[in-house]
Amino acid sequence: NCGFEEARSDECEKCGALYDPSELINPKSKITGQSPFLKETSHWYFPLGKYQERLEKYVIESDEKYKWKENVLQYCRGWFKDGLKDRAVTRDLDWGIKVPIDNATGKVLYVWFEAVLGYISATKELFKSKGDLEGWRDYWQDLSTRYIAFIGKDNVVFHTIIFPSMLMAWNDGNADKYLLPENVPANEFLNFEGKKFSKSRGWGIDVGEFLDLFPADSLRYTLASNLPENKDTDFYWKEFQAKNNSELADILGNFVNRTFIFAHKHFEGEVPERNELIQIDTEMIANIKSYPEKIAKLIENYKIRDAVFEMMNLARAGNKYFNDSEPWVSIKSNKEQCSTTINICLQTIYTLAEVFAPVIPFSSEKIFGMLNVSPGMWNDISESTLNSGHKLGKSEILFIKIEDEVMDAQINKLGKVEEAETYDVPLISYEDFSKIDLRTAKILSAENIKKSDKLLKLRVKTAGGQRQIIAGIAKHYKPEELIGKNVIIVANLKPAKLMGNESQGMVLAVEDSDGKLNVVQVSDASKPGTNVR
Repeated sequence: NCGFEEARSDECEKCGALYDPSELINPKSKITGQSPFLKETSHWYFPLGKYQERLEKYVIESDEKYKWKENVLQYCRGWFKDGLKDRAVTRDLDWGIKVPIDNATGKVLYVWFEAVLGYISATKELFKSKGDLEGWRDYWQDLSTRYIAFIGKDNVVFHTIIFPSMLMAWNDGNADKYLLPENVPANEFLNFEGKKFSKSRGWGIDVGEFLDLFPADSLRYTLASNLPENKDTDFYWKEFQAKNNSELADILGNFVNRTFIFAHKHFEGEVPERNELIQIDTEMIANIKSYPEKIAKLIENYKIRDAVFEMMNLARAGNKYFNDSEPWVSIKSNKEQCSTTINICLQTIYTLAEVFAPVIPFSSEKIFGMLNVSPGMWNDISESTLNSGHKLGKSEILFIKIEDEVMDAQINKLGKVEEAETYDVPLISYEDFSKIDLRTAKILSAENIKKSDKLLKLRVKTAGGQRQIIAGIAKHYKPEELIGKNVIIVANLKPAKLMGNESQGMVLAVEDSDGKLNVVQVSDASKPGTNVR
């Protein structure tokens, strides 16, 4: 156990481990906030430990052949080091996929046992709807298929250990064999302005709302150039503005715009002739030929950030070529050389439209329209595809710069939660509520609990005398700040053990807009033990 107190069953967000409920340090019900208690039950288990040796071999061989990411390998090694244990794959719930065997009343399949199987089921259903009952096999059982799982780090174990072991189990007993993942290029987490996304705290923005304000390509480019490939990264509004203004608009957009303006003004909106080449021309043509291959290799190796950087580097090279060639000078002194410059610039733009298409598809589509051509095959994009005399389309501005006040408005919204339109919380009866005994209590002492950065041990005076309460507020209060405060507690909770300490109640607290917990206090005029009505 890594010690993370907010780990939930079955998975720990911090270390990725799967915990049995009994292994959780500080379990809390999401519905009631209370500490759950264990009940005896029976479950069906998957013999995961039986597959450890084969899974280790599978991961090692896949890494040798396909170069798995180090963060993914670390997760796998950690699991293997601890030793794989047989896992319960059923749950006692009234919702979920029912276990389809006799004597399994009230049992459903564990969600992550059946969810990964849903990949196959969904493929089968798709082809069934098309009247092709066997088409799904091309995706899951054809040896020429490359199965690659693009996921977040919290799902690594399910796609590198759990699902592969399930497929191994099937393959052992059946003639039709399923493919195992070739690679699992999992990313780390993306945060927002230095914090985790939180709808309840108003920290973040919905995609729909974002797209009402800004173009999709600007967001796609910013996210792709800042993917959390090896460590957590952050989305910052100011960085988004800089990516849009300084890179998309000032580099790519500027190069495309100035080239088209020149072609329409001086060459009647047509692709001019490519004449005798000089060194600067051959160097730029070499860039056109080399960048697609370089970018393709990076994408094939899941280095998307580096690939996006090289895409923009080709645009930078195009801008530099335009500047160094000085077509505004050569149009007057050497029109043939100017013609060659604009020809090569237009070919560069065609190549840019192709290589950028996976990241900014809507802008690439516009560029193809401006060039009056259709997209081609990646392997051919470095060749000269624009013949002299080809009629160009109408040019347009690709990217609009975002002003500071627009960004400031978004930053100022952070942490401000709008009133919810719905109240989606389970309702209880008055009878249920009347069972809760809320009492005032005075905190007599407070101290930290060893090996816990969240829990405090409180001694309070309330109805029936003094009692001990373990409260998860250590990150929000120093012990000495609580002594003497009159607070409200739930007095009739069943005692629960937290970090080896018995807790005889719960202190009520309210979270503010900054995520800080504040204990609910009452006037000193209220005596300890007073009933809260």
